[in-house]
Amino acid sequence: MAYEAPITVKKTIDNIRKKHYVLPSIQREFVWNTEQIEKLFDSLMRDYPISTFLFWKVEKTRIKDFQFYEFLKHYHEKNAKHNSKADLSQEEDVIAILDGQQRMTSLYIALTGTHAKKLPYYAWNNPHAFPKKKLYLNLLKKSDDIELEYDFRFLTAEEAVHTETDFWFECGKVLEFTDLSKVMEYLMLNGLMDTSKFTEEQSKFALNTINQFFNAINQEKPISFFLEEGEELDKVLQIFIRINSGGTKLSYSDLLLSIATAQWKEKDAREVIHEFVDEINKIGDGFDFNKDFVLKACLVLADFNDIKFKVDNFTKENMKIIERNWDEVAAALRVTVELVAKYGYNGYSLTAANALIPIAYFIYKNDLVDKILHAASRDQDRKSIIEWLARVLLRGTFGGTPDAIYPVMRNLINQNPDRWPLPEIISHYRGKRKTISFSEDDIESILDLQYGTKRTYSALALLYSSLNFSFKYHQDHIHPKSFFNKRNLIAEGITNDDLRYQFMDRYNKLANLQLLQATTNIEKKDRHFEDWLNEVYPNEADKRTFLSQNHIKGDSSLKFEDFVEFYDKRRETIKNKLMGILNVKAGEELAIDSE
Repeated sequence: MAYEAPITVKKTIDNIRKKHYVLPSIQREFVWNTEQIEKLFDSLMRDYPISTFLFWKVEKTRIKDFQFYEFLKHYHEKNAKHNSKADLSQEEDVIAILDGQQRMTSLYIALTGTHAKKLPYYAWNNPHAFPKKKLYLNLLKKSDDIELEYDFRFLTAEEAVHTETDFWFECGKVLEFTDLSKVMEYLMLNGLMDTSKFTEEQSKFALNTINQFFNAINQEKPISFFLEEGEELDKVLQIFIRINSGGTKLSYSDLLLSIATAQWKEKDAREVIHEFVDEINKIGDGFDFNKDFVLKACLVLADFNDIKFKVDNFTKENMKIIERNWDEVAAALRVTVELVAKYGYNGYSLTAANALIPIAYFIYKNDLVDKILHAASRDQDRKSIIEWLARVLLRGTFGGTPDAIYPVMRNLINQNPDRWPLPEIISHYRGKRKTISFSEDDIESILDLQYGTKRTYSALALLYSSLNFSFKYHQDHIHPKSFFNKRNLIAEGITNDDLRYQFMDRYNKLANLQLLQATTNIEKKDRHFEDWLNEVYPNEADKRTFLSQNHIKGDSSLKFEDFVEFYDKRRETIKNKLMGILNVKAGEELAIDSE
């Protein structure tokens, strides 16, 4: 590896445009924000070092042995986060960037492209949520930021308006300047030397700033780099791991996905897995899965003994197995997500995404992709799976590093073919640190869960397992929360301070919550529960059925003024229900080994 003569930013941009510089598949995606890019350009202007780059020379005869990607030019947080595969001619050598991708992509976007990030408070499907912005430099004054000297900003065309104190120069235009005479021509044509428009100080600042920017991009040579000419992937990987051990650390999943991409033959692992993650995140009300989840599932479903994230587990042989089984693995994962979405889980309430991997393994091993969602013969499996999921999410079983859980779950699933082995799982972990059994004290803690918290949905899923989940359900306050503030409580006749406290202490907890069909919940809104119930269910038999399904005793008063009595009675009812579901005996304590 040799240290090479540095080059200009303009030369770097030219090489990217010609696809002479490309990204190897082992690179992660672009992650820098606009503030980091603006600071990078401030460093260039102030002649600060921007760190050394590491290039990897790949001879044209070896290009076909690897997968390369183009640099991102127009970044869009929703629609264009992924790099495109590079279509290389193989008629000349290429340079792959091993270290410096974030900096180099930042230079390329800022000088030739656009950056579009979602605005706060805008919905993701709002077409105005992602305004395209270019990098501009203010030629009239310094930055107001004490850490910066030059005022670089990503702005829309509408934002880049000239005022008495701001003249926004579109930074990409500097590449069109062939010499300093073109710089002066720009200043003259835009009136920046006209002291009738600007102060002498402003004109001087504009002259010095644009000259300095021209020099920083077109004349000076800040791109210093080492060149690695070896072509062995193992050596390149080791270099890559070493140089990415600091700074914005490359995650192991980034590296492992890159290795998979380099070793898959028929499919592009990077594209396939990114597209799959995007696909499953759109299921139901939306999820927040990432490539770590998918890669871990690949290792587990392939029945590898060691499923840790480490390079040794991503051998050519292992990658061949994963690629060969990808379609079946992806189908099992997809239907698993569809299953839990069907039962109302989403990215917020699914507090441990990795808990879905054993479910996917069960579906995969028993060939249930086409049956688990709807087949009547699998109804018990569905109920057992959702109960198990609620147990592990309430227990936090998959918190931390759950690698030790997967081999156990695989063994239990394989020892009990064709059914979800819930009793065996409970039995295996009873008395152990990862137990999914509960005590009466645990039930008391569950009963104190508040509306909208992540674990609350799992408790409701246990209580409402018999609902028809072909419909969409919302968490709903039985007695509407809008009544539970001091003003409204007084208006309802609750004038005693102690009684108001009791109302406020109870209204947001589990015993005042139910799962209600989404459309019904919208219609119910802020109406008194008793009034709404009498209107929706005028037939007494239908009313009794509704109350029973929602764990409300028929002799309970539904009047708002009797809320405390209603709450306490329902709390006792659902406590008994949960103790029955979770096989908890009154007074029984859990003995946990310190394994």
